[in-house]
Amino acid sequence: MADETQTPTTVIRNDPWYDSYAQRADAMRASEIRALFAVATRPDVVSLAGGMPYLDYLPFKELSQLIAKMLVDKGDQAWQYGSAQGDPHLREDVLQIMELEGIKDIQADDVVITNGSQNGLDLITRIMCDPGDVVLAEAPNYVGALGVFQSFQVDVVNVELDKDGLVPESFEEAIISQRKLGKKVKFLYTVPNFHNPAGVTMSVERRPRVLEIARKYHVLVVEDNPYGLLGFEGQTYPALRSMDAENVVYLSSFSKIIAPGMRIAWMVAPAGIRHKLILANEASILCPPNMSQMTISTYLDNFDWRKQINDYRGMYKERCETMDAALRTYLPYCSWHKPKGGFYIWLKIPEGLDSKAMLPRAITAKVAYVAGTGFYMDGQGSDHMRLSFCYPTPEQILEGVRRLSTVMDAERKTIELFGAGRRQGKGTDGGW
Repeated sequence: MADETQTPTTVIRNDPWYDSYAQRADAMRASEIRALFAVATRPDVVSLAGGMPYLDYLPFKELSQLIAKMLVDKGDQAWQYGSAQGDPHLREDVLQIMELEGIKDIQADDVVITNGSQNGLDLITRIMCDPGDVVLAEAPNYVGALGVFQSFQVDVVNVELDKDGLVPESFEEAIISQRKLGKKVKFLYTVPNFHNPAGVTMSVERRPRVLEIARKYHVLVVEDNPYGLLGFEGQTYPALRSMDAENVVYLSSFSKIIAPGMRIAWMVAPAGIRHKLILANEASILCPPNMSQMTISTYLDNFDWRKQINDYRGMYKERCETMDAALRTYLPYCSWHKPKGGFYIWLKIPEGLDSKAMLPRAITAKVAYVAGTGFYMDGQGSDHMRLSFCYPTPEQILEGVRRLSTVMDAERKTIELFGAGRRQGKGTDGGW
């Protein structure tokens, strides 16, 4: 999943090919999170920025032995070309994962393996959208998706998000308003569970209403669900795909529940769309890597992956609780929604502060976060920041939030000194 935010294009003045690039190349942007990595990975910096899973819980020693055996037994297959649809064994394996969220009416042939979720988002946008078409998406939005939409010159129109997830009325209003403008609305892109970056979950009550609106206006729903199994109390929610097989494209990934380094995700789509996805996958990457697919299957077939996911839930819950407590202690004048799963807290900062302008001073104080502006296409978000609790230890989280508070306190004092006299947010509802 997946990540992250956009910075202005760097123009290389002496590039002899500057005038030869396609128009869509001009829309490509570097990731603010990737740009942060150079400093955020320094040992003296506490990074609350990247959405990286904590992998030390994985049984690497035992897994390495099984991978070695797999290479002896099936190395000629693992190191060979494969199918554009993906390895049949792995496609069978993912069926049991989707069952946990109510998707039971499918077979392995309904699944398409992709080279990570980003590849999946690229494929569905590639086959559905022409330049100038409209994609509706929650605001704030997952920055990896925004990067894909930008690269295909798609117009992203915001749909309102609150503590119960996507607002159905806003979804319908956006469809109507865009069609009045003569625009083609191609699909709704939604992250319904433990949203990145907002941390909220679409309520069970809203899900049928969202699907009803999509059917009414013949708008495809693209359901991106990398965090659905990471509810802190073990809770799962019915996938939109489990409620509607004809109008939903389902996308999920092993990046958050096992490991992102394998770059393996999967999609389930109606037959016609699935056929186009396979053709697009072949044209784009030829085939997903057999070695990665067979490594994932080796893990799933030989380890108690359900227990592993449950262990992750407990670990991430502890880290979320730690961050929530630290925010209450050090930044009580901010507001936020406490998530029930996933990786992120979406922090609203006091009025008058600018999360993007403040970031260099935070780096100087040896703490990193992601400015909220990266999660919008139109420059909004300076009043928010995304804090990730998934990778740092509880001790690092406490120290990171303490360091962040020193930066924010100094910013507030500067505002007071110059008489800005602005209101301050308070509470833990994230403004919702």
